[in-house]
Amino acid sequence: MRARSIVLSGLLAAGSAAAQVAELVRIGGYTSGLGSGSVEVVTYDPQTRRAFTVNGVSPSFDILDLSEPTAPQRIRRVPIADGSPNSIAHHRGLIAVAVQDADPQRPGRVEFYDRDGNLLRRLAVGAMPDMLVFSPDGRFLVTADEGEPSPDYARDPEGTVSIVDLAGGLNQAQVRTVRFADFDTGGPRHRELPAGLRIFGPRASVAQDLEPEYIAISPDSRLAFVSLQENNGLAVIDLLAGRVERILALGLKDHALPGQGLDPSDRDGPSGSGAIRIRQVPVRGMYQPDALALVPLPQGGLGVLTANEGDARDYPSFSEEQRVGSSGYVLDAQRFPNAAALKQNAELGRLVVSNRSGDRDGDGDFDEIHAFGARSVSLFHGLDGVLLWDSGDQLERITALSVPGVFNSEGTHESFDTRSDNKGPEPEALAVGEVAGRRYVFVGLERTGGFAIYDFTDPVRPLLLGYSPSTHGDRSPEVIHFVPANESPNGRPLLLAAHEVSGTLGIYELRLCRGGPAAPSLFCPAEARGRAF
Repeated sequence: MRARSIVLSGLLAAGSAAAQVAELVRIGGYTSGLGSGSVEVVTYDPQTRRAFTVNGVSPSFDILDLSEPTAPQRIRRVPIADGSPNSIAHHRGLIAVAVQDADPQRPGRVEFYDRDGNLLRRLAVGAMPDMLVFSPDGRFLVTADEGEPSPDYARDPEGTVSIVDLAGGLNQAQVRTVRFADFDTGGPRHRELPAGLRIFGPRASVAQDLEPEYIAISPDSRLAFVSLQENNGLAVIDLLAGRVERILALGLKDHALPGQGLDPSDRDGPSGSGAIRIRQVPVRGMYQPDALALVPLPQGGLGVLTANEGDARDYPSFSEEQRVGSSGYVLDAQRFPNAAALKQNAELGRLVVSNRSGDRDGDGDFDEIHAFGARSVSLFHGLDGVLLWDSGDQLERITALSVPGVFNSEGTHESFDTRSDNKGPEPEALAVGEVAGRRYVFVGLERTGGFAIYDFTDPVRPLLLGYSPSTHGDRSPEVIHFVPANESPNGRPLLLAAHEVSGTLGIYELRLCRGGPAAPSLFCPAEARGRAF
């Protein structure tokens, strides 16, 4: 059996005498039958109680009847021709699908369907539309056009944001493309680029290098917040003006600080085996968020929640990935006098880091160690990008406590600890929902699987309520969708979780209860499960 040493002091914030606890219980599910690469994204129509999921591996989307959530049924599988669907969204009976062209570096498109899967219209957007979302008022459909380069980097399309204006109805819809060319070297807004934004692709302009990943839209439907994952930044788009309002750099997380540690090695146990060793290390984490969500701030304005998954550019012709222990990764002798010890496998030697940043003085060695992702959830101020809160090392610690056998794994016991050297649990998915006047945030962990649950009623003092593992074969949650009780088919809050590795949709019911200060478990005791606040 592999060695597992666990340090879990200070895991949770102090609670009241009646601390809140929560769990997600899987009450039903759907299997696409297509295997890995299917059921990547899910959206929901409360009027018909239907869910819609996209399948990239066999280009199509599925229409599911969720009127009985314990036994969902597929109504129809709708094929997608000449491309691959990356995302799906719904608003008042209109279904939108983001379709990447068969040649990914060419412009993609949005396809609009009715609830029954009948095609209504196609509109061209930017290259590789990776995600799309309707504005709350339904006027805009916005796509994040990632514009990744070809594997040989011979073609690198610009990353863009496309705005489909539906004010005049679908037949009169117009597409505006928001570009970043004004921020190129010599461009009129180049000086507005913040220090710390990662622009590093070979021969790439700023517009080519920025790769929009995910979008969250303000409640008043005026602003779109866009994650620039590889660039470790956010873009804020004025939807009415069709213009980039500002670009924010997210900075670095210091894993040497108390409560901000990580497990950096998959070979830190006896005889080079895996072990759970969460600790403070001299590493800086690049936040590099995937999913975003917005929450109101007590002082006014919006906070941007980020799931700090991390992502590297890793192509046959260009890769920024390198292990700290490799001979080509030279640590500055003054900054790291213990470099030889740090390069051991049991310390930082196995950690996958970037070789494109961290050399602060340009002398060819690394003054800082920059790791991909922050293994956390963060809250940034939407106006200036100031960090308001970060979950620290809570996600690794709570999974070590709750599911030690699959800690930092690919979701299986056989892969225990194999992801500690590379982004850990990979928080990828976010959903926000309100229950009985309180705000909850759900975080899907792509590698370990399962969901962390936070009470975010006070957004600058969130409380981690617990962690619920994926069950019934669900693996790798990619996108999660919260269904409030008043829209739910069974009258209870649900979380729909699209799992791309297992090709399954998990239907999880949120259950809340109160536990006393001496309760031995984070989770609701059996006799209290399902008891609402």
